[in-house]
Amino acid sequence: MQAPKILIADPISPRGAEELSRDGALDVVTRTGLTESELIEIIPQFSAIVVRSQTKVTAAVLNAGAQLRVVGRAGVGVDNVDVETATRRGVIVMNAPSGNTISTAEHAFSLLLSVARKIPQADAVIRRGSWDRKNLEGVELCDKTLGIIGMGRIGSELSRRAIAFGMRVIAYDPYLSATRARTLQIELVEELDDLLARADFLTLHTPLTSETHHLLDAVRLAKLKPGARVINCARGGLIDENALAAALQDRHIAAAALDVFEIEPLPDDSPLRSAPNLVLTPHLGASTVEAQESVGIEIAQSIRAALLD
Repeated sequence: MQAPKILIADPISPRGAEELSRDGALDVVTRTGLTESELIEIIPQFSAIVVRSQTKVTAAVLNAGAQLRVVGRAGVGVDNVDVETATRRGVIVMNAPSGNTISTAEHAFSLLLSVARKIPQADAVIRRGSWDRKNLEGVELCDKTLGIIGMGRIGSELSRRAIAFGMRVIAYDPYLSATRARTLQIELVEELDDLLARADFLTLHTPLTSETHHLLDAVRLAKLKPGARVINCARGGLIDENALAAALQDRHIAAAALDVFEIEPLPDDSPLRSAPNLVLTPHLGASTVEAQESVGIEIAQSIRAALLD
């Protein structure tokens, strides 16, 4: 009996690839950087495909996958997979929801510190040969209010770090119970607008859906208290990037930091590139050695379970 063929379409950790090919029960092929047309051409021979965030598993790809049984996303979320088409075709869509939790929470907190103390700007000043301290005054995190939108694994880990720094944490999450909120030592608010009005720092940790697309648009950004700082390590598209750039230009928002964008890589003509007091990182939330190994192994084990067990 021929072993099911698995396509690794985006780079995953060597440990993850080893776990997939362990004992020879699966025939693992690695081909990364494929265009949609190239993927459509080869996908009919595969029983499963492993992706990260780069490769898009579109309806056309899924419909071409005559033998396709599993789509595995080595990371959190499945927004680069057409889940509706997959469901209709009986293809299992799975992800690795816990592997990069710590990595992303730590990156979000690093960005929070960066916008509080203007660390990237200070580095740039010294590299230019200047010593301009007067324009680099920051703010302390202690006794400030952190607003978290979405209290899943990553939001919960971030709240623990913020509390350790002496911050008050308030959260908006319709799915979080009052009991869980008390356990996390946070205040749960019922209305998003209430959180926006009170937060000195705001961070987003929610999936991108039709309901959350541009969750922070121009209207909601205007409801933030003047001088607030915004961090997004969750999904591009949660924030209206044009509205954010405008809010930074008029100084209603003191600073922001983004690790995710509506279009990646960030286009050259994006208004974010010229926005003041904005820290940009190229989708690094899960980019640690530990996280990549964890998500690779996690998704490999899930795919093996689905195909072999």
